[in-house]
Amino acid sequence: MFLHQTIKRNKKLIDTAFSLHQRGDILPDSYVIDVDMFLENAGKILKKARGSGITLYFMLKQVGRNPYLARELVNMGYEGAVAVDFKEAMLMMQRGIPLGNAGHLVQPPRGFTERLVAWGPKVITVYSREKVWEIEQAAAKLGKRQAVMLRVYEESDRIYSGQSAGFPLEELWETALWVKTRCPHVEIKGVTSFPCYFYDEAAGDILPSKNLDTVLKGAGILGTCGVETSIINTPSATCCRTLEKMARFGGTCGEPGHGLSGTTPIHAYQDLEEGPAVVYVSEISHNFLGNGYCFGGGHYRRSHVSNALVGREPGTCRQVKVAPPSAESIDYHFELPGESPVGDTVIMAFRFQMFVTRSDVVLVKGIQDGTPEIVGIYDSQGRKRDGC
Repeated sequence: MFLHQTIKRNKKLIDTAFSLHQRGDILPDSYVIDVDMFLENAGKILKKARGSGITLYFMLKQVGRNPYLARELVNMGYEGAVAVDFKEAMLMMQRGIPLGNAGHLVQPPRGFTERLVAWGPKVITVYSREKVWEIEQAAAKLGKRQAVMLRVYEESDRIYSGQSAGFPLEELWETALWVKTRCPHVEIKGVTSFPCYFYDEAAGDILPSKNLDTVLKGAGILGTCGVETSIINTPSATCCRTLEKMARFGGTCGEPGHGLSGTTPIHAYQDLEEGPAVVYVSEISHNFLGNGYCFGGGHYRRSHVSNALVGREPGTCRQVKVAPPSAESIDYHFELPGESPVGDTVIMAFRFQMFVTRSDVVLVKGIQDGTPEIVGIYDSQGRKRDGC
């Protein structure tokens, strides 16, 4: 999906990936991240957000919840991490990373709520009264007041499978009054939904979704019962292009994830401000019935993988089509047309969610100035590999 753009805009990353693999410095099933490009992208997004008065919480699940990158983003000036689920929140807490938004898209379970509140995220996203009450009890026990953000929905909203949740708009006014009167240790600070923006291929642009209208309506409803929504959180595809629209349509908070690595869907087709910062590295494992097979482990069902570079070095490699494993199968291997020498490097660039893979995550600095250095190899859950 992103191979063409990576060849065009960050060939140094591809060259480095070939070299690292052929030298034996990295193994197949590795995502190589160009740290300098990643942070350059992050700086551009942060500058744009500050110029528009938009708060940013960074999302790192897609790059394996990496604590090294998290610390660099905090040092840059980002306000905290988005913990998409409680396991990510645990990891960030263990590494001393401040939490911006916890619980979106997965709320904290009962046994973790008190620890989360004690850590003090800027806001916890909730979508049931039962969860608000858990937070109230935890905050009361700790002598704290915890800010929450309400996830809202209307019937016509876009909700992805596995993410069904939210307070119906018609119940929001009553819910807000219940929180104000029954939960003195909980403060409603904002409203959110997902996705509020999406890439429209026909339009060739990132457009607001129906969910954005729902969020803005929700903020208005909360205002009628005396709740000041200082956080109007409108995530998905957050990058410099989207921030311009957020400022225009009324959002006050974004959550850059794939924007940081230059890999939102629109980045596959247009030269935006952010450059591609990630490639996937594999190796020809074997040949079978006239086709080559490279090691898998890093496939994501929505990857849109299409092409790969195969060879021992960039100057002599060939580009081939990729046949990923079917959705119901484990991704032990990718299939490539025609036989290839066993041990050849395979480079791909597709849409990823590293935290749901078995992959290594290799951070490399110095690619852009010709002095590449591995600064760490991590697993897909942000744990540093022994000896790395």
